[in-house]
Amino acid sequence: MLFEKIRSEILAHNSYVVGAEGEAVVIDPRRDCQIYAEIAESNDFKITTIFETHKNEDYVIGSRDLARITGAEILHGARENFRFGTSVHEGDTFRLGPLELEVIETPGHTVESISILLRDRSVSADPLMIFTGDALFAGDVGRTDLAGESKRREMSEMLYASLHEKILPLPDGVIVCPAHGAGSVCGGNISDREYTTIGFEKAANPILSMSKEEFVEYKMNEKIYEPPYFEMMRRLNREGPPLLYSLPHLSAYSARELRSLLDGKAQIIDIRSPTSFAGGHIPGTLNIWRDGLPIYMGYYLNYDDPIVLVDDFNLDLDRVVRYCVRLGYDNIAGYLADGFAAWFKQGEEIERTGTWSPSDLAEHLDDPSVYILDVRKIGQREEKGYIQGSHHIYVGHLEEHLSEIPEDKRIVVHCDVGYKGSIAASILQKHGFSNVINLLGGTIGWEAANYPMIKEEEELYAAPAA
Repeated sequence: MLFEKIRSEILAHNSYVVGAEGEAVVIDPRRDCQIYAEIAESNDFKITTIFETHKNEDYVIGSRDLARITGAEILHGARENFRFGTSVHEGDTFRLGPLELEVIETPGHTVESISILLRDRSVSADPLMIFTGDALFAGDVGRTDLAGESKRREMSEMLYASLHEKILPLPDGVIVCPAHGAGSVCGGNISDREYTTIGFEKAANPILSMSKEEFVEYKMNEKIYEPPYFEMMRRLNREGPPLLYSLPHLSAYSARELRSLLDGKAQIIDIRSPTSFAGGHIPGTLNIWRDGLPIYMGYYLNYDDPIVLVDDFNLDLDRVVRYCVRLGYDNIAGYLADGFAAWFKQGEEIERTGTWSPSDLAEHLDDPSVYILDVRKIGQREEKGYIQGSHHIYVGHLEEHLSEIPEDKRIVVHCDVGYKGSIAASILQKHGFSNVINLLGGTIGWEAANYPMIKEEEELYAAPAA
């Protein structure tokens, strides 16, 4: 039996290759799909079937590209009007030699969600593994808000039924293979466990011990951000994304050429670290550190205007291109040749972002000219606490709330470390805020320096000053 798990970092996406007797299936492939063909070929297997557990919202599915290079059949749930592939239903089974794959309809995260139950008939009739898509994760379950608030209760009730009537009744030893791991936006708090089982989840996953009423109420009140690019992913994955054929070729732009792009519609993204960006950057550019691109570029970039990268040494840009195409950004166009140094060697204008340490902020905590802006997720603020006097706007929604930020004050932005703070600082500068500072170290550095974090209840019930 062939079994291999392929992890796509940052997006925390899991896909799987399973095979026996020369035939293999792939479950939930990513768009840059050559890796699956290579795994099959190196083991003398032919990929004959591709399963999509659901249409997915956080990345472009790779089944059409993989089918193009392998000739495999694409299978997906029947409750969505896909423009490609073949619909499957509850109880449909598929054989790979002694391996049997059974379709189980498990709606809730999406209406068409399916899980794939695997048996090895050469050993036992008992199930061995279940590929749960986004229904069940390690330590969590799928989000139920993506069909819209009006359907959130219905979807939550569907997911509860899928879990308790279809998945959890399976034997405790069944291995659970979800489509995502820790860090994915498709769950609220997925655990950082490489593997898990039905029995372990029943014992350790607190959501699974809730009554139906508790579960639905919990899911109705769950706070998870939905990046705007999700709508594009839903459309592409329903209709069938454009075939990729090969990764986009990046053009090398000179500093002079890049300067001419500043007056056009090019989306220029500085992928350096917050400290490099703060020390000097091209005016009006957005800073998203390299490994933050898959998480945050979907909040700010469009799918039409060319994307141009600015780095220091332009190393491993192939990885950045893969980040882009997995989210459908085929408009990735090029990079600044010779890195940011080429810009200042030409004598071009540069901008700087201020930086503070925790002690700098502590000295100005009561300064009325300072406006402290917390850009973490609201859940982090509620769970971990916040810096005294700070205001909150999530970094992904900052551009929608710029009118709430005073233009006549020194804006000190912070997140948990400083990377998202740098995104926020670059957005504010791009929109004309001239006195912007990023708190390096964020709340982690703040607490490490022994400065206090305020909890909501502490502020609410604090005794009045004498």
